[in-house]
Amino acid sequence: MKETSTLHIRMDKKLKSQLEEVVSELGLNVSTAVNIFARQVVRQGRIPFEISLDVPNKETLNAMREAESLAREPKARGYHNVDSLSDELLHD
Repeated sequence: MKETSTLHIRMDKKLKSQLEEVVSELGLNVSTAVNIFARQVVRQGRIPFEISLDVPNKETLNAMREAESLAREPKARGYHNVDSLSDELLHD
């Protein structure tokens, strides 16, 4: 039998519970799931899935909604170029 060591990690309680539920449905336990992940990292030399910040955060989503709302508003003030916008911002 191979020699093993213990790995301690900190995780949100709710996330841990959700993880345990999912891996249990797959017939695994968390230790086995983490070992599968670790083996794939070593084999592939990378995280075995995409990690991305492409999903807009809450602030960006709110700004996008506001921009869409303003674009639909017929009385919304518009500018033909950056200079006219800049002039108004600086002189108000």
